[in-house]
Amino acid sequence: MNKDKFKHGEELFCPGHRACPGCGAALTSKLVTEATGPKTILSMPTGCMEVTTTPYPESAWGISWIHNIFENSAAVAGGIETAYKSFSKRGKEGYMDYEDVNFVVLAGDGATFDIGIRSLSGMMERGHDVLYICYDNEAYMNTGIQRSSSTPIGAATTTSPAGKESFGENIHKKDMPSIAAAHGLRYVATASVAYPEDFKKKINKALETEGPKYIQVFAPCPRGWKHESKNTIDIARLAVETGLYPIFELEDGQLTNVRKIKDRKPVEEYLKAQGRFKHLFKKDGGGEVVENIQKIADMNAERIGIDK
Repeated sequence: MNKDKFKHGEELFCPGHRACPGCGAALTSKLVTEATGPKTILSMPTGCMEVTTTPYPESAWGISWIHNIFENSAAVAGGIETAYKSFSKRGKEGYMDYEDVNFVVLAGDGATFDIGIRSLSGMMERGHDVLYICYDNEAYMNTGIQRSSSTPIGAATTTSPAGKESFGENIHKKDMPSIAAAHGLRYVATASVAYPEDFKKKINKALETEGPKYIQVFAPCPRGWKHESKNTIDIARLAVETGLYPIFELEDGQLTNVRKIKDRKPVEEYLKAQGRFKHLFKKDGGGEVVENIQKIADMNAERIGIDK
């Protein structure tokens, strides 16, 4: 789809929202609107960005925006896309031309990996021309930092707490990009707020690809991850540089582009920068969990080929 250029400096994700300082999801939202432009209809389920950007009667969005319940943002976006396609064929007046509209979902990992996965799978299966973007902050941050199926091994959350009998989360992070690719999508990608231009290029590439497409962007949460707000970008970059969050593209199921890393950093550098992992360095047995996390990074590197 084509998008009209908007005036330089025009904000489509406006200041004055109520997200926390250093919020990776808020930065994601800004980058998404910069890439998609004004002729965008954005569907958003319940989550951090919904409650912080649209407290009635206010809104931080300079584009068409619709709030959906937790489980159905992909279905709503598919319905909107289908309606516009129908209106375009019938010459319906008062609507933007179908070919000029970007149909986008922006949702957190809880609404993507867990509660909304059935809706997302259906949208992908039906072939709607919708770009689904997941801002991945690895837990249900809005409702109290509960674990999601995106929460990584060893992380402490309110529902996977570290204690005498636990080292935090003990289930592997769900591989949503592979699940999306298994639906036959022509374009799937991962990105990070630490590399904004790469993220925006991928959004534009996805919008030029017909049919459903999926981008997952790494978006640290200072409150949930227990790190200083000023360190959001540094932590996001460390996730990539350790191999814990590889950056790549899949086109027609084939790996076509990988961000290579020279001299990968040990996972300890990433883990020690966040309070949600501090127990791993204080409790007996924590070292074994750190070793397992290093193995995950090493397996990612081998599987995706990120080492230079």
